[in-house]
Amino acid sequence: MVVGGIVSPVQSQPVHPRTAPVPVPPEVSGTAPWAGSPPLDNESTHYSPFVELDRAAWARLAESMEQPLNQDDVDRLRGIGEHLSLEEVAQVYLPLSRLLNIYVENAARLRSATNDFLGGTTRRTPFIIGVAGSVAVGKSTTARVLQEMLRRWSSTPRVELVTTDGFLYPNAELRRRGMMDRKGFPEAYDRRRLLRFVSEVKSGRPEVPAPVYSHVKYDIMPNERFVVRRPDVLILEGLNVLQPARVREDGTAGLALSDFFDFSIFVDAKSSHIEQWYVDRFMRWRHGAFANPEAYFHQYSRLSDQQAVAQATDIWKRINGPNLRENIQPTRSRARLVMSKDDDHSVSRVLLRKV
Repeated sequence: MVVGGIVSPVQSQPVHPRTAPVPVPPEVSGTAPWAGSPPLDNESTHYSPFVELDRAAWARLAESMEQPLNQDDVDRLRGIGEHLSLEEVAQVYLPLSRLLNIYVENAARLRSATNDFLGGTTRRTPFIIGVAGSVAVGKSTTARVLQEMLRRWSSTPRVELVTTDGFLYPNAELRRRGMMDRKGFPEAYDRRRLLRFVSEVKSGRPEVPAPVYSHVKYDIMPNERFVVRRPDVLILEGLNVLQPARVREDGTAGLALSDFFDFSIFVDAKSSHIEQWYVDRFMRWRHGAFANPEAYFHQYSRLSDQQAVAQATDIWKRINGPNLRENIQPTRSRARLVMSKDDDHSVSRVLLRKV
């Protein structure tokens, strides 16, 4: 089940962080966050496609950079019940924004070199970042913070954020297919429409409309559109953005969303922690979004504490938990970068795929 709030993109004046040479990240021994994957490099025994850094090592990569956000920014960007502080921004998101800036600038250099090789000129197309993770893990906050941070780099002042919620089938169609309890599962999305949207953005089309989803109505808004107008960066955030391509009946494979990504991030945590965060968020929504008489889940606002915990736990056990185990968690090893969270929502380590 997809239940949450939508934060409209916020325009801000570019304030460029003072950059400094970024040291080569040290490789810190440890195990990858998915079962069965090899541990980080240990020269005498093991090799891994990822470099793993604990929080302290990751934070040191941005020690000489200025903090671009203030407390008001953090309060505005923080999700319900999530841990986000100025310290978290400085130690986690500032190094990440610098890393992404390196990727963006080198993509521009590669495009220029390719143009020279081909003897022609192609326009710059948006750098696309996919952000994946479970319901309630904090991926929306991660996406919003990155949008705000990347806007403050001189090379990426125009950053747009689109969630895949808008590409869910309308409730009427989900009911027709008997899939209302599968909302958030891969089959509940208009995959073809989503692929077409990302393809058109990456192709450099001047204006590409995206459908809008209302978390109050719990449905697509039929007469609303968000238009993406050739930004420097597009952040695409959603549960299933790292799903592999589907295999057709004839054995051939189609396109995957990640085929169009220049960078991808998976926000990770223990499933028991995510379940608790979901229940906590549900409890807060009773007096927030659910209190709106027009809200789809308004009936939940009248539940007692005990009833609300039972309802949230039931939704998790039947819908969100299985979706995490069956569809979302298996895609984390496809990400370029994995952010692992502790039980207080703070990021404790980062794994970055080697180049």
